[in-house]
Amino acid sequence: MAAKQWPTRAEVLEMGASFMPSCVLGAAAELDLFTLLSEASLTADEIAQRLKSDLRATRMLLDAVTALNLLDKQGDCYHVPSELRPLLIARGPETVLPMLLHRMNILRGWSQLAWVVKAGIPGPRQASIRGPAADREAFVAAMHTVSGPNADPLIAKLQPLRFERLLDVGGASGTWTIALLKAVPESRATIFDLSDAIKQARLRFAHSEFAERVAFVPGDFYVDQLPGGCDFAWVSAIIHQHSRRHNRELFTKVFEALQPGGWIAIRDLVMEPDRVQPVEGALFAINMLVNTDEGGTFTLDEIAEDLQSAGFVDPELKVKSADMNSVVMASKPT
Repeated sequence: MAAKQWPTRAEVLEMGASFMPSCVLGAAAELDLFTLLSEASLTADEIAQRLKSDLRATRMLLDAVTALNLLDKQGDCYHVPSELRPLLIARGPETVLPMLLHRMNILRGWSQLAWVVKAGIPGPRQASIRGPAADREAFVAAMHTVSGPNADPLIAKLQPLRFERLLDVGGASGTWTIALLKAVPESRATIFDLSDAIKQARLRFAHSEFAERVAFVPGDFYVDQLPGGCDFAWVSAIIHQHSRRHNRELFTKVFEALQPGGWIAIRDLVMEPDRVQPVEGALFAINMLVNTDEGGTFTLDEIAEDLQSAGFVDPELKVKSADMNSVVMASKPT
């Protein structure tokens, strides 16, 4: 076995400085600089006037964003290059802006990590300059940003799938519902999520080819029972937000909603028994530590135990991935 390569001094220092570009990019996103500068080429003074911000601070931020090659500067004027506009403007199909905004929201928790480790609980949650409602909207949209490119390829790995009625638990704006409805053309679906997510889902499906195949049910799975009559339940990127106790409660609700012989599929990070691999999972556990009350990442054995405690049988890792795209499936006995 080859000797493990430890990071060099320079690499450790670079790791410690990696927050700087993230904060610059995130601040530009929170101030909506990219939208402003996609419409016109403006000076720092003009931008500060429109943002009602400090001129000196605004110029420094603009120059830093330009240094990261995310803005173009000609003389005293700044603008977003046309090549980057699809990524940095809010409404485009390729946009990454919601995820940038969401990552700034979670970064505020990360900055308190040492205190959290001492106390064992997250620090006070601080809203962004955009406000709590906008932060929640960014979270829902960010789930589509990160899942959109992965949805069809991942569902293809699960084929053949057969179901008549899908229940997308915590389905956000419907990214995974769309992929599953495409994969099983005769099926129908119900999206269950909080009311603000359901609002985004309704807008996404209103003029789509799937509009007649989807029902929308607002609710809180902490409090409410899940809609029944389904034979396939999709639980995507949810279990890491909660404790095992809460996950067992959720799995029990899914079990009760499923018809006999139905299936549950859980998409999430799945840790190796040592909890060190995959690396993304170990880091994501910290994300849950600083931003949730009891969330974390779990091993296959833990997920299987929690499914079995709710009545499911034959839990199996159907797709193994180093990121959020592992899938564990189990069935409800007939």
